[in-house]
Amino acid sequence: MSVIRRLDPVLIDRIAAGEVVERPASAVKELVENAIDAGARSIAVEIGDGGRRLIRVTDDGRGMDAGDLVLAVERHATSKLPEGNLSDIRTLGFRGEALPSIAAVSRLSITTRRADAPSGLMLQVDAGTRGEPRPASAMPGTRIEVADLFMATPARLKFLKSDRAEAQAVAEVVRRLAVAHPQIRFSLTGEHLTDFTWPAEEGDRDGNGNGLTRRLGRVLGRDFPDNAIAVDAAREGFALAGMIGLPTYHRGNGAQIHFVVNGRPVRDKLLLSAVRGGYADVMASDRHPVLALFITCDPAIVDVNVHPAKTEVRFREPGLIRSLIVSAIRDALARAGHRAATTGGTEMLGAMRAHVGGYGGGYGGYGARGFTPPPRPSRDAALADSWQAPHEGFQGYEAGGFAEAGQAAFEAFAPGADGRQVDVVGSNPEAGERAGEDAGEPAREAYPLGAARAQLHETYIVSQTRDGIVIVDQHAAHERLVYERLKRERAQSGIARQILLIPEIVELDPLDAARLGDAGEALAQLGLVLEPFGPDAVALREVPAALAEGDLAALVRDVADALAETGEAAPLTRRLDAVLSRISCHGSIRAGRRLRPQEMDALLREMEATPLSGQCNHGRPTYVALKRSDIERLFGRR
Repeated sequence: MSVIRRLDPVLIDRIAAGEVVERPASAVKELVENAIDAGARSIAVEIGDGGRRLIRVTDDGRGMDAGDLVLAVERHATSKLPEGNLSDIRTLGFRGEALPSIAAVSRLSITTRRADAPSGLMLQVDAGTRGEPRPASAMPGTRIEVADLFMATPARLKFLKSDRAEAQAVAEVVRRLAVAHPQIRFSLTGEHLTDFTWPAEEGDRDGNGNGLTRRLGRVLGRDFPDNAIAVDAAREGFALAGMIGLPTYHRGNGAQIHFVVNGRPVRDKLLLSAVRGGYADVMASDRHPVLALFITCDPAIVDVNVHPAKTEVRFREPGLIRSLIVSAIRDALARAGHRAATTGGTEMLGAMRAHVGGYGGGYGGYGARGFTPPPRPSRDAALADSWQAPHEGFQGYEAGGFAEAGQAAFEAFAPGADGRQVDVVGSNPEAGERAGEDAGEPAREAYPLGAARAQLHETYIVSQTRDGIVIVDQHAAHERLVYERLKRERAQSGIARQILLIPEIVELDPLDAARLGDAGEALAQLGLVLEPFGPDAVALREVPAALAEGDLAALVRDVADALAETGEAAPLTRRLDAVLSRISCHGSIRAGRRLRPQEMDALLREMEATPLSGQCNHGRPTYVALKRSDIERLFGRR
């Protein structure tokens, strides 16, 4: 007796459904992609009980006639391959393919009408058993209803998550398709989610402030357009466009990273790796950027059938597309210059409001509650706590307000007393000239980062712009400037270095000492010349000229840590950048150092002239900007 037998066709469809339809969100994805391929300009999605009770997708696309309607629910029937060529896939999936799988595990109803037909048609499939098409009243387009999903496979129901979790998964699918096709109107309604309707946007995927920008603002957040940079690049058959967020505009997970390949939203490890490489030295490793990138290429050089749900792709030349993405992101970030996220000021205002409102109902409420207002600190005590300690003879605020009072705090450290020219950074003469020029106050305030007014806690520089204030973290800012300077020197003529009169002997763990010895040639390119000095020490003979006066032992230990973190398998460029980042930290202005007014202005001008200076090497913002209107609102003036 034979033990091998043919399976029932309905059972075959149910098995196939397990590959394509994992959860309600999978069914929604297939149905919405069908609507997109049908030329729809408006797609409405409605779900019930997270999609397990009801999924309804309505579109205004081309619709189907009786012949197409019957074939659409049959296995291996599709309009996706008109020439039968698997390497020339130009649609997302069109009628057929997924519909039989969905129909095999649910009650499926299709109502459709072509624009030139006098009436519509309806077809029902109950757990794989198909009825016959019959006339029905319908608008042009197609409406598909999926009721009681997985009723024919109860075991699959046990593995679904809560209705809320399934509803959120459906919303994520619709969001990703809405990003990929801004020219289409999308709406989503149902329990356990926030309903939305996004109108069709003109301008498609240009990324230059039209349709895509507006759609991304709706999907990724209203702040995104103000914190994003357009990307537009091409190389050897690949075209890349879209928008990427500033490094300081980031998230705790990768949910806001969107890739679209030939109109298809995908989640691909290669592309994620390329994005990480593009943001390598401007964002912390545990943070994720916000972006939407569109890749267009010949369908023959990308395989979209490597995953049953087509959420992954495989490129014929993965190295080419990776290098294109990395270089495009780095070029865009360099164009952004010193820009930092606008949300930093909003977060700061929120924190300040919490303290401003700390007394509850305001001073007017103390008498009613029987409280005594806290004692008001003296002027001298307040200044000692918040500003740099002023020089003797400080005249207070009466002489001229905030600007004069803040500037008076620097008179004891004013340049000229020792006859030296101030040059904080030393890498951009133009920035020094701009900082040292005898410009009037309006001219200085016209700079993007304004005119330095004060230094708080010997750590933060406060500057005034024409329409607000900027607060700069002096150490974080200078660390980025030194890092970029060292990278430029390395690329051009090599980092300037200085021979030590007496070599510095640094004791280390034997493993760290060996690691430094192995990397000796690469470290020499960075200005560090050292050699083994026994099994557990190294002798440092030359250092970058900018660090000759620093703590050299601490520098060597930090470099060893950087080499250990990146690992032997990391590319050489990445390892060198990690070491340079540690070196620049040692060569930057430390928190706690008092700066002269000209030094502060020089730092601001250098930031304006240096790409990527909006964030430090670790991805933290180097400054926060507050608009004057925000400050006035904080004090109830607006």
